[in-house]
Amino acid sequence: MPLTVRSRRKRSTRIIVTLLSGLLPVVLGCAILYMQAERTLQQSARQTAEEALRQFELMLDNTAQAAHELLPLAGKTCEDVKLALREQVTRRPFVRSTNLVWDDNLYCSSLFGDFKEAVNSGDYHKGKLWLMNGNPVTPNTALLVYRLSDGRGGALTTLDGYHLSNILRLIGRQTLLLLQVGDNWLSADGTVHQGTPPALPVAQSMLVSPRYAFSVSAGFPEGETWRYMANQYPPLFSLLIFFGVVSGAIGHIVQKRSTSPSHEMLRALEAGEFIPYFQPVVHGDSKKWSGTEVLMRWNHPKEGLVRPDLFIPFAEHSGLIVPMTRALMQQTAALLGPQSSSFAAPFHIGINITASHCHDLELVEDCRQFLATFIPGSVSLVLELTERELIEPTDITHQLFEQLHSLGVKIAIDDFGTGHSSLGYLRQFNVDFLKIDQSFVAMIGIDALSRHILDTIIELSAKLDLGIVAEGVETQAQAEYLTAHHVNFMQGYLFGKPMPAADFISALSHH
Repeated sequence: MPLTVRSRRKRSTRIIVTLLSGLLPVVLGCAILYMQAERTLQQSARQTAEEALRQFELMLDNTAQAAHELLPLAGKTCEDVKLALREQVTRRPFVRSTNLVWDDNLYCSSLFGDFKEAVNSGDYHKGKLWLMNGNPVTPNTALLVYRLSDGRGGALTTLDGYHLSNILRLIGRQTLLLLQVGDNWLSADGTVHQGTPPALPVAQSMLVSPRYAFSVSAGFPEGETWRYMANQYPPLFSLLIFFGVVSGAIGHIVQKRSTSPSHEMLRALEAGEFIPYFQPVVHGDSKKWSGTEVLMRWNHPKEGLVRPDLFIPFAEHSGLIVPMTRALMQQTAALLGPQSSSFAAPFHIGINITASHCHDLELVEDCRQFLATFIPGSVSLVLELTERELIEPTDITHQLFEQLHSLGVKIAIDDFGTGHSSLGYLRQFNVDFLKIDQSFVAMIGIDALSRHILDTIIELSAKLDLGIVAEGVETQAQAEYLTAHHVNFMQGYLFGKPMPAADFISALSHH
């Protein structure tokens, strides 16, 4: 028996929830993949920068070594040293030219021999490196000059920009790679730029050489993260879409399935689906109708009539039993109130209550409103204590039962003999009736032990001057046995099954 019905959400809301359920794993998955792609690109950029740094340092090692070997020759005539200058160019890879300086004047070159040009040490970053945009021999072509000085003498060695830009292109084939020396920087196309180099949009990594006065920056162009994901993650995107479809389907199914039992019962309470059924209670001797027990039924719009044992425990657990009982009392009063003028003697109306009703005094007001619907003295309201939950004897409960008795409300212990606290209730609360559980009545003439327990309960009620009601009477033999033992009231299928209000009111006129 489903305790729930389909969700009452609007169609648009269900569609939105379904879409959100489907999009959630896709969005989360894409975010995770995006972060993973960023980390991968960051690692790639750093590895590229490290490799470029290593290659540039190897090149500068050659130029530095050439400068160290030529420095002792500074000051000698160019005619004496020009062969030594050209020998270094021949022997050292990547070295384009070598030069000697004396008193900040370049006076000898491996390219021209005797030469005269002033050398400005301020052009060199940290006095060591100068990234030039060409010279008179090769204008507009990058040139990296290494300077080594000692007193008045000095040596200059140069690296051709072709080798530098070649490294930037080959090592940084998948990245943007820049070489920076002071305020000048070199791009992969071999052009020397002045000023601060631009920030690389994605995964920029900059490394500074610990040995020479230059730095390398590596990174990727705008949108590279998404391009990388599109190239590397197609299978994962397919998997995310699959998970999204599954998640959306689950969200759709969950919405179509019912919600929790308490939510569904709250919906049913608001819709007035809990209705009273009435089972007659008869006098033990005359078998005339003396009253009724009001039983709750759930008239479910899809499942039909639902048995109380399938929803009452949920109602008690969720705390809905109190408003459900209040609604039941209001319906009962509205149905039987107009009939009260035909009641010859006080008509007993039994309604079940639980421990949840005993937490405050609201039940007193509910009973007062219930009795006010009937002609004074025409009915006797009996509250039957069920034992699914233990009622604690607190100040509130004692005050509650005192006020109920002052209203003329009677208290009965339901299913007496089966609960763990029946005898405790007798001692702690001022009760008026005991209701013998049908399991004992069913054993009349069958089980001797159960019959002895039944006789003991009947004898106990007589000694305590309590009324007694036998439940579940189904055979004539059971009725005769109970009548012989002076049981006050009986109820069971022998006298009438629980019936809807219309049938009960119709039958009531005949009894």
